Amino acid sequence: MSLKTISPVDGRVYVERTPASTAQIDSTLQRARAAQPAWRDVPVSERAAIMERFCNEFERRGSQIATDLSWQMGRPIRFAPSEVRGTLERARHMTAIAATALADLDAGAKPDFRRFVRREPLGVVFTVAAWNYPYLIAVNSVVPALMAGNAVVLKHSAQTPLCAEVFAECFAAAGLPAGLFQVLHLTHADTEDVIRDPRVDFVAFTGSVAGGRAVQRVAAERFIGVGLELGGCDPVYVRHDADLPHAIENIVDGAYFNSGQSCCGLQRIYVHESVHERFTRGCVELIQQYRLGDPLDPQVTLGPVVRTAAADAIRAQVSAAVAAGARAVIEERDFPHSKAGTPYLAPQLLIDAPPDSSVMREEIFGPVAGLMKVHSDAEAVTRMNDSPFGLTAAVWTRDAGAAETLGAQVQTGTWFMNRCDYLDPALAWVGVKDSGRGCTLSVIGYEHLTRPKSFHLRVTT
Repeated sequence: MSLKTISPVDGRVYVERTPASTAQIDSTLQRARAAQPAWRDVPVSERAAIMERFCNEFERRGSQIATDLSWQMGRPIRFAPSEVRGTLERARHMTAIAATALADLDAGAKPDFRRFVRREPLGVVFTVAAWNYPYLIAVNSVVPALMAGNAVVLKHSAQTPLCAEVFAECFAAAGLPAGLFQVLHLTHADTEDVIRDPRVDFVAFTGSVAGGRAVQRVAAERFIGVGLELGGCDPVYVRHDADLPHAIENIVDGAYFNSGQSCCGLQRIYVHESVHERFTRGCVELIQQYRLGDPLDPQVTLGPVVRTAAADAIRAQVSAAVAAGARAVIEERDFPHSKAGTPYLAPQLLIDAPPDSSVMREEIFGPVAGLMKVHSDAEAVTRMNDSPFGLTAAVWTRDAGAAETLGAQVQTGTWFMNRCDYLDPALAWVGVKDSGRGCTLSVIGYEHLTRPKSFHLRVTT
């Protein structure tokens, strides 16, 4: 048996790997377990120096990383370098804040006592990463886990195995001690076995809701922590006072970048009735400017979705929404590369989609968004909260006070004003409801990759 990466660019096998054997899994976990105790005693400043060398090595390989990314998952080559830049931004930020995030927490003065809480590493962190942003997803847990003193084993999607291997090569070149970062190419069954293994202390999973449930179920057999970053059907609201050109540009990009294959990509667009017609017209005009085609062509702005089966599923969801009453306003014939039986799929905007239709309830994970007219802020909030998901949400408005008031009412992990689809590494990345549990990034992200240990020291003379 082999794990094959079928490139959405041309349908050929781009990468093929043999899954790790039972013996290889055992030796990988044993090396991680053996290497971690010494690493926990390495000063944070020395860990940071290694991490900076890792970043330099990753940056040096940026051009090849971008090309391989396009071949593995179909992102247009003109946009692929942005993942390199984003990965470096997050890695360097999480490295820079590590000393503060990991510092002892002083419990305050008390006569004859010294009291503090120390953050200790968990041990071995098992990261299971998805293919849609393969470096950005993995770096969220890999770098802070290592900076916190853990060892890391990375299992990447079979669609993007080279990404895991690039991490390993860069860490080796940076001088990270052997055993602290390792890669396993695994089947689903073997992934579950690794989660069950007593040498694993934490699981950081990014993927579907169904996948998250499977991870949670297996991990529940043990007393270990689990971080789950799952799906989204993210809403945005265009208020009556929005800067419409800015809103149109941002929202279209947020919905269709990466062919809509983003956990925090926009899918539900609620527009105040007073600007609905102008906003809709502007969106349609901008969407029609996308160029769908071979992602290795620098002029292409919309690549294929990850595989033909995904394209078929997206078409079925669009058809279901139309059957329920939505109106498709983008003509597929305007995108000649869009063909049934291929992963090349035209973007679509669905107007007046019923609240219970697929586009307004389900994660489509493709270049599709639904647009609905609303009559007030209150209605917008109700509509935005009418979802099993809660990863991000956004509002376009000139009124910062109104934005903050609305944000307090919307059930979401991140609330944006006048922007979307961006992870600021200084802020906690977290979801609510079916979008997951736990947290990555920011100083709070370190709390999930360490355990608190209290020191209550009575001083005697």
